[in-house]
Amino acid sequence: MADAQKDLFGRVNRILIVKPSALGDIVHSMPFLYALKQRFPWARIDWVVAHGLHTFMEGHPMIDRLWVIKKDQWKQLGRLRLTLKEINDLRRGLADQHYDVCIDLSGLFRSGVISSFSKAPVRLGFKESDEGSPFFYTHKIHGSMNIHAIDRYLEIARFMGCPVDRVEYPFAPYNPVPDIMKQLPDQYAVICPSAGKPANRWHASKFGELASMLELPVVVIASASESEIALEVVKSSKGNALSIAGKTGLKDLLPVIGKSRYFICNDTGPMHIAAALDVPVFAIFGPANPVRTGPYGSIHTVIQKELECSPCYAHTPCRRFRCMQELSVTEVFNHIQYALKENKESTV
Repeated sequence: MADAQKDLFGRVNRILIVKPSALGDIVHSMPFLYALKQRFPWARIDWVVAHGLHTFMEGHPMIDRLWVIKKDQWKQLGRLRLTLKEINDLRRGLADQHYDVCIDLSGLFRSGVISSFSKAPVRLGFKESDEGSPFFYTHKIHGSMNIHAIDRYLEIARFMGCPVDRVEYPFAPYNPVPDIMKQLPDQYAVICPSAGKPANRWHASKFGELASMLELPVVVIASASESEIALEVVKSSKGNALSIAGKTGLKDLLPVIGKSRYFICNDTGPMHIAAALDVPVFAIFGPANPVRTGPYGSIHTVIQKELECSPCYAHTPCRRFRCMQELSVTEVFNHIQYALKENKESTV
């Protein structure tokens, strides 16, 4: 660690992390949190998190305080007065904490502004961040766009002198046997058919057809708002799928996914929980780049249609979403069968 950096982080007692969302991004941030705590075990660490996702972080032994923001409501003109009050309260509250260091892992204009609220003398973020957020940083770290998000976050940890030789996921405490587990088969695979963007979504009926071809019974997970998608999977599964959509809290996903034999999904947040728990993932990718946001680790399989336009990050207009629509159930099934066979032979 260079002398200048030693001086920069020589007396760090209060740290703020700004990473409000999404679920997958927060899971990606856990190794950063672990590395940070190894370097500064005495330090107070607070975290700015979005309402709804805060339940996933509650009770975390490495986090002293969660600053919960209702960011999804901040754009609603009907609640402008309330939003301005919330933002002003956040500004005052963060400034009163006298943070030594603030780290913005989101790299958006909103998160950059929040980092400035902290008044921390050292504010870190990526120089490649979007929406002008680097304007709010005192130190801008280069984070390659051609590496996984976890490794990218660890570049900031490296800059701070943290050990980055281990990737650990320190999740908040959770109930290892929630009531929902009593309704599940002894052995099962999990299918997660949801995705944040329509472009990232393989059709639910295809997931259902795939479920009908698998040897193991299938548990379908989804939020309550996506229960219709889960139901469509079940209807197409020929009786081989059970939906628990809307019946789990975010922390309940950890034991449900952790007990599964393998996990099949789109590019979605629970995929990263499975990867963190060393559950083999079969991730169906369309316009996104799996190098950046795919399942982290060597035991996982990314299934992606090879097209000249992919990945496109869904920024280019595409009414057909060819990368998803042209990917057949048979192709996905064959990928899964091949990987399972290879894994079985390697453990014999």
